[in-house]
Formats: sequence, structure tokens, C-alpha cells
Amino acid sequence: MASSFVIDVDYEQPVAEAGSACDTRHAWARVPPEPSPDERIALKERIRRLLRERNAVMVSHFYVHPDLQDLAEETGGIVSDSLEMARFGRDHAAQTLVVSGVRFMGETAKILSPEKRVLMPDLDANCSLDLGCPVDEFSAFCDQHPDRTVVVYANTSAAVKARADWLVTSSCALDVVSALHAQGRKILWGPDRHLGDYIQRQTGADMVSWNGVCIVHDEFKALELELLKKAHPAAKVLVHPESPADVIALADAVGSTSAILNAARRMDAKEFIVATDSGMLHKLRTLNPEKTFIEAPTAGNGGTCKSCAHCPWMAMNGLAELANALETGAGEIQVDPALGLQARVPIDRMLASTAGLKNGQAPGSLVAGIGAA
Repeated sequence: MASSFVIDVDYEQPVAEAGSACDTRHAWARVPPEPSPDERIALKERIRRLLRERNAVMVSHFYVHPDLQDLAEETGGIVSDSLEMARFGRDHAAQTLVVSGVRFMGETAKILSPEKRVLMPDLDANCSLDLGCPVDEFSAFCDQHPDRTVVVYANTSAAVKARADWLVTSSCALDVVSALHAQGRKILWGPDRHLGDYIQRQTGADMVSWNGVCIVHDEFKALELELLKKAHPAAKVLVHPESPADVIALADAVGSTSAILNAARRMDAKEFIVATDSGMLHKLRTLNPEKTFIEAPTAGNGGTCKSCAHCPWMAMNGLAELANALETGAGEIQVDPALGLQARVPIDRMLASTAGLKNGQAPGSLVAGIGAA
């Protein structure tokens, strides 16, 4: 196999206020080379065998390579968002979980399944939201606002989760914050400022936000999107709420990865422009073969590519790296047990509230019943 190479991730850093963001401009990603057709077949056969031998199951995020998405489902695993991946791993009989995604996803799986072995293809697969929210600085920010309920997004480290009162995903954040707001609680939100701004606009909650961004969604451009809409006037626009406000304003549907999937299936349009990581297009096209999906434009300052929306860390997941993790045990996630117990509290609150919502309970009663700080 050819050697991997390093991409230096350099992007427009949000202007940092004191104690509100750290500089991740010099983060890097190591992208594995594409295997040849024969190598791909051999690697998939090897992984299937190792999964059986190791009593293991794969869970993959929508943003990783199509090979890893397909292989997860073909071998009895799932492709989903980070919390559903972790919940599936917790409930599955397998003793080893192989998480294809980024590091906070592996940590979340370990927090919910501390007795299981959790492996990742590459432990250096990170996330700009996680990297941009170091626990010491975030804790100091929280200490400046002791009267606020701390609500953090899933894209955070185990240590940041342990500092929070509530954990949310993009699919349940509106319900949780709406319920907290209805009780008169003031919110400290972290780390994605675009998602925080969207939730504040939708709920009217009193919120202060950490100044973090996803380097993929932050690069979507409203001007370029308007031009693309003119070129495809019948297309509907699907936008993830980690995107800037002016991009969200152009959307026909705004939501999490699962919400985007549901909107594409439900809406009668034949053409869609999708403003989220381009890894999502594989599942959208697989589930809707009769429809056309177009990547929303990024085109940052000095950029020449108008469809570069792919996380460099998600791209670090490859078949060869996954096979090596299963073979050797490399890439094992470790979370300090005491920290894991602390981090599990806001996760369990979220899981209990979302389960209650599915059973028809009102969001306000769920928040009150769980005893948030």
C-alpha cells in the first residue's frame, strides 16, 4: 500500500473573543490512498473475516467513504449520526465496536459501552469543533456564566461533555433548548456558533455561545448558492444548521443528517442542492436513485473549487486502516472511567428526553423530570 500523505488544514479562523475559541488553523489530516479494485475486494473480504473472528460490528457515519458506509450495512452494522452509532453499539451483542468517523464519535461509543473494546481506523481523525473547544478554556468560559445551563453539541471531547449539563445533537437541540427556555433557564451553548445562532433564532432563548465552527459547513457561501439556485430553479435546497445564517436563509429544509435524508425522501422535487458534507451524497443517491443531488458551493476566499465540502478528518478513514485496527488492535479508544461516568450524565439526559419525545411526551415535562442543573 502506498504511503499516506498529510494535508495542512488552513481556513479562515473566526475572530476570537477572549476565552471563546482556540486556533486550529494548523491542524492536519492524513488521507489514505484509494485502493485498486483488486485491493478493495481483498480488503473487504479480510474485514468481513476479522469482524467474525473478533466478535465485532462496524458503525459508520454518513460522511465517511462510501466503501465504509456500504460495508457497515453489509456486515450487520449501521450508517448513522454519532449518537445513533453509539446507541447501536451499546445495544449490540458484539464485544468490539469499530467506529468509522472522527474521534469524538469513538469516545461517545466508549462512554456508552465502557465494557466493550472500541476501535477506530485512525485515532488522529479529529473535528474542528472538538479541537476548537479545549476543556480548560471552555470550563473557564462556563465559570464566567455560573447562572447558565451548559448545553453542548455532540461534536465535543469526553472532557467537555463531562463539564456540561446537557448534550444535544442537531436533531434534538431545538426541543431541548425550547424546553429549557420555557422553564426560564438561560443557556450557555457550545461549540458551534452557527448552530447556536440558529437555535437562538428559532427558540428566542437567552443564549451565549462559544465561538467555534465546523470547517466544512462554515465554508458554504450564500452568494454562490443563489447563483446555483438560478441555474437549477426547480431544485430544493437542503441545509445542515451548522451552516452560516445567510445560507440557512436560502434553505427549503434545515436539519440534521437524518432530517436531510427524510426531507429528500419526502419532498416531491427531482433535484436537490445539499449543503452538508459531500459524504452524505452517497446515502442520498442510494436511497433516492430517481433524484439528482448537487453539492452546494463553498468557494472560499482564493478558492477555485466550488464543491469541496468534505471533512479532511472523515477522509482519514480507509479500508486498509480499518483492517489493521481489527488485526492488531491499533486505534483503540480509551476514556478514563471516572470521566466517562461524568460525561454519561448529559448523554443519558439527552437519550431519555429523545426517547420520551418518541413516546409522545411533551419536551417541557421531560426536561423537568430529568432534573437538569
